[in-house]
Amino acid sequence: MAKKSRPRKLSVYLYIPNIIGYIRVLLNCFAFYICSSNKQLFSVLYFISFVKWLSGNWFCLISALSVMPWMVGLLANLIKMSHLISPPLFSTFGAVLDMVTDRISTACLLVILSQVYRPGLVFLSLLALDIGSHWFQMYSTFLAGKASHKDVKDSTNWLFKAYYGNRIFMCYCCVACELLYITLFLLAKDHNENLTEVVAEASKQNSALAVLLALLLVGWAIKQAVNFIQMKTAADLCVDYDINKKQKA
Repeated sequence: MAKKSRPRKLSVYLYIPNIIGYIRVLLNCFAFYICSSNKQLFSVLYFISFVKWLSGNWFCLISALSVMPWMVGLLANLIKMSHLISPPLFSTFGAVLDMVTDRISTACLLVILSQVYRPGLVFLSLLALDIGSHWFQMYSTFLAGKASHKDVKDSTNWLFKAYYGNRIFMCYCCVACELLYITLFLLAKDHNENLTEVVAEASKQNSALAVLLALLLVGWAIKQAVNFIQMKTAADLCVDYDINKKQKA
C-alpha cells in the first residue's frame, strides 16, 4: 500500500490564505509608513488589511464592503465555489500569522492614538488588555488541547459564548472596534488633543457621525468586556492546569 505523500514545508508557506496573510503584512507596513503624511490613504489600507481578503473570515469582508454590492457578490461566490480556499489549504501557521498580524496592527494604531490624544494612557491600557487577553487565551487553548482559541463551548459565561459562537456578532464587535480607532485617528487634527473634546465637537457638528460613533462605541465596549472575560477565563484554566498537575505528581 502506497504511503501518503507528506506535504513539503514550502508548500504550507505558499497556501493561498497564507499568501494573503503576507499581503496583509505588507499593506500594514506601507500604511504605517505613510500614516503621518496621508491619513486617508493610511485608513483605507489599514482597513483593507483588517478585513482579511478571502482568508476565511468572509462575513467580516462582506459586511465591511456592503457599500459595494457587486464586489460582495463576486467575493461571496469565490468563497463558496473556489477550490483554492478549500479546508486543506488552511493551516495552523496561517491562523497564527493572522492572529499576530491583527494584534500587531491594532497595537501600532493604539500607540499612535496614545501620542495624538490625551490621556494617552487610555489607549495604552487598551493595548495591554488586547495583548494580555489574547496571550492568555492562546496559551490556555494550547494547555486544553483545543484546535482554536475560539472554541469556548465549555465556557459558562453567556457573553463570551455569544461572542465566539455567533460570527455575525463577533464581526460587528471587531469591525466596530477597528473603525472607531480609525475614526479617532482621522478626527485628530493635531497632537496632544483632548479625547472627549474632539469626540464631543465632532458629534455636535455632524449628527450622522454622532450616530456612527454611538454604534461603534457599543461594539467597542462589548469587545473590551469580552477581553476582560477572556483573560479571566484563560487565567482560571491555567490555574486549574497547575492544580491538576500537582495532584498527579
